[in-house]
Amino acid sequence: MQVVTTTDIKEYPLVSRGKVRDIYQVSDDSLLIVTTDRISAFDVILPDPIPFKGVILNKITIFWMKMFEKLVKNHLLATDPADFPAPLKAHADMLEGRAVLVRKAKPLPIECIVRGYITGSGWKDYKATGSVCGHTLPANLRESDKLEKPLFTPSTKAELGSHDENITLDQAKAMIGQALFDKVQDTALSIYSQAREYAGNKGILIADTKFEFGMIDGELILIDEVLTPDSSRFWPAASYAPGQGQPSYDKQYVRDWLESVGFNKKPPAPAMPADVAARTREKYLEAYQALTGEALSF
Repeated sequence: MQVVTTTDIKEYPLVSRGKVRDIYQVSDDSLLIVTTDRISAFDVILPDPIPFKGVILNKITIFWMKMFEKLVKNHLLATDPADFPAPLKAHADMLEGRAVLVRKAKPLPIECIVRGYITGSGWKDYKATGSVCGHTLPANLRESDKLEKPLFTPSTKAELGSHDENITLDQAKAMIGQALFDKVQDTALSIYSQAREYAGNKGILIADTKFEFGMIDGELILIDEVLTPDSSRFWPAASYAPGQGQPSYDKQYVRDWLESVGFNKKPPAPAMPADVAARTREKYLEAYQALTGEALSF
């Protein structure tokens, strides 16, 4: 197993290189997704990786996908490099723990965001308007208060380096149709609600999260990453105190450091000190171990 910042698998065409994941076309109906150790903040990829972060993210996603596979099918075909196509055997050490072979789906054109606590951009909207993405909320909520009824708040999908934009429920319905919208909303809220309860019993509060769905042969499929520290806000339950911002298991540690050094949120990002990278990795590991009960060592 090795630290991976970027990949170069010549046996298959590269179809996408995102903030964290490199995706290769293996066949007409399958893809290889490699979760690297790159980290981004404020939609900017930092020059330094978080060692083995990709392994942690990949394992967390697999954990959740298997937990919810009776609720919604996912795109997983194989999670062990030993089960990948023969041309990938030469890359087994690089792919170990961080790659999956998946069915190729047609991604939905919306991000499926669920908010279970009032925080982040939702808190800013609430302070300004008393609502979040069109959902009118009770008066006098405090920052980080739990929302007894989680909110589905879709957004657009932005190109790399740009920001997603919140959209209304009606706009989302217009983009994907009423029937599919209802299915997506119900599925996202069900996954989140069950995950919030499970994680809460493990000492983690999932403040909000982003799901990706796609279609295969007319069926809704869960794809990409699921309930990871990169796609969610994870808070330690032991220190939860409404009325303020919360410490987190996610990359907020990196965002806070960038803010402290006056980063202008435009590329290039500054070099990351070793202690910031090490502390960030510890946060990811803590989240994985709390959720799964499994310890990882690198």
